[in-house]
Amino acid sequence: MRRAMNIAPGRGTRLLLALLPFLILACIYVLGSAERRAANPGDKLLPPVAEMADTATRLATEPDRRTGEITLVADTAASLQRLVLGLAVATLIGLALGTALGILPLADATLGPVVAVVSMIPPMALLPILFIVFGLGELSKVVLIVIGIAPFLVRDLALSVGAIPREQLIKAQTLGASTWQTVLRVVLPQILPRLIEALRLSLGPAFLFLISSEAIAADSGLGYRIFLVRRYLAMDVILPYVAWITLLAFLVDLALARLARGAFAWAYDEGRR
Repeated sequence: MRRAMNIAPGRGTRLLLALLPFLILACIYVLGSAERRAANPGDKLLPPVAEMADTATRLATEPDRRTGEITLVADTAASLQRLVLGLAVATLIGLALGTALGILPLADATLGPVVAVVSMIPPMALLPILFIVFGLGELSKVVLIVIGIAPFLVRDLALSVGAIPREQLIKAQTLGASTWQTVLRVVLPQILPRLIEALRLSLGPAFLFLISSEAIAADSGLGYRIFLVRRYLAMDVILPYVAWITLLAFLVDLALARLARGAFAWAYDEGRR
């Protein structure tokens, strides 16, 4: 008897299976939208796909009357700038501190408990404090992403360093490598693939912190636009923006996955995604 756990779909079948849930959700939405519009022509909760497409086209092509900028482009640029800067700073902190905690017992004994405690603080609870300390400008939004992501990266990389076989570190020292050389030649090459994987896992929370901070205090950005039009029940704007944010997150995740496979092919086997 062939067990279900041993059935592996082919490439074409895998693509069809991946698309199937999206097609089902799309059909459900189209039917629900048509039913609500038939009952109430002025319904705003589930706008037709054609109406959302028209609104999205207008936002992506027509300049705003007040600013002269293309709304979707300006919002996307503002949000991505904050996101990339926050992730970059968090990555540097995570790599440096995580490596130190994993390789240096003194650093782990001194800073390990602090990092563990900080990682338990809900970042959103700190948002009012960040606005008070750093103001309502760009810095507070970037700092929120850093605070939300860096502790996770630090702990994850510290565990990855600790998982490196002790024999490798001993051999490096036996061959005369200093601590710094051991980090560069033995530790970093093995944890960099894990760093990219950790970044991929952090994208969801990073977008959450970004949208939340923009919703509260911003004059541009994807989160700002969504919460600006919510008072008008403009679902024809909100839903395309949510879809666009999802697509951006997917593309960033895909780019990181390609980077990891291209730069560290040795860390991936046939069945791993």
